[in-house]
Amino acid sequence: MHTKQKNIAILGSTGSVGRNTLDVVARNADLFSVVALGACKSVDVLLDQTKRFKPSYVAITDSDAAEKFLSSVNQLDYSPHILIGDHGLEKIASLKEVDCVMAAIVGAAGLSSTLQAARSGKVILLANKEALVMSGDLLIRVAHENNATLLPIDSEHNAVFQCMANNPDEYTKSGVNQVTLTASGGPFLNTPIEDLKTVTPIQACAHPNWNMGRKISIDSATMMNKGLELIEACLLFDLNISKVNVVIHPQSIVHAMVSYKDGSVVAHMGFPDMRVPIAHAIAWPERIESGVEVLDITQCTNLEFYPPDLQRFPCLQLAMRVLQIGRSMPAVMNAANEVAVQEFLAQQIKFTDIHHIVSDVVDSMEPVSIDSIETILAVDQQARELTRMKISALTH
Repeated sequence: MHTKQKNIAILGSTGSVGRNTLDVVARNADLFSVVALGACKSVDVLLDQTKRFKPSYVAITDSDAAEKFLSSVNQLDYSPHILIGDHGLEKIASLKEVDCVMAAIVGAAGLSSTLQAARSGKVILLANKEALVMSGDLLIRVAHENNATLLPIDSEHNAVFQCMANNPDEYTKSGVNQVTLTASGGPFLNTPIEDLKTVTPIQACAHPNWNMGRKISIDSATMMNKGLELIEACLLFDLNISKVNVVIHPQSIVHAMVSYKDGSVVAHMGFPDMRVPIAHAIAWPERIESGVEVLDITQCTNLEFYPPDLQRFPCLQLAMRVLQIGRSMPAVMNAANEVAVQEFLAQQIKFTDIHHIVSDVVDSMEPVSIDSIETILAVDQQARELTRMKISALTH
């Protein structure tokens, strides 16, 4: 039996996760009301979403995009509150009438609004892994202090959550031997390693199984994405790195496995479609239609699993090292990676330069304790500046 309608705010509504969230909401229109949408630049998509879902609030972080949106509001048959700048995201994340916040803004840009949602005691659907990686246990702590609920949207973490019977508490965790996150290996799983230095952004974005945004597609190709997910899993489920591992699974049908002391292994399976974890988390603890067909197990005739080649994917090894150092180093790695990926997409550096640059920045900075968002943002800024300097030295 369904409870009362949930009021939702979607931060990053025009991105891949945001669009998939609205698809799930549209299929279950009687269960959800979209109170607020937040986006950066994609004005036309945002305008279409606003026309269709009629949110009371629309937040736009980019001022030029906001101007364009304001000049188009006469196309709407009602007048939403329009908020401009980053503070607008924080405002909609803390609205009293909002029950549930989809945190789907990629990268460091989503950190402050996600923290604001935690301070406001919301149910947070966490699709922005960088917010957790950057903040260490700060986000977890703030959520706990304010009775906020963090529900993971990454397909792997959502799968782990389900493999722990939706209840990853001390009772469940005490019996856990190993948490296994699966990785497709991306588009270059079988490319000769010596050829990786000449691959193009278009090739790197051509993921074999998932349809994702450009930044996350590059992270998947380098497997930095899996490194960030490894860090996120340790934080979300309060696990030591010794209990979390990664296996290559090219078919992307099994999303995670949890093995227990009694010899049981619980696996989560489903088609590689983000609407599956979104539908699970948005309706939690109930189940709803996602629009994704049910997996036919008789068609899954060839599921492969093998350990990752860390020579091919040095970013994964770097993330493991950073996780062991702890403190501010995951934030440093994340910032350096965001800048390096941007420069690769702009064809300023080679694909293989991403790891070299990020690793160099990690080695050049000292770890500090993370005790506030100000500390995180200062570390993030310092790491970005250092990364740009190293890229400039490399390309000139």
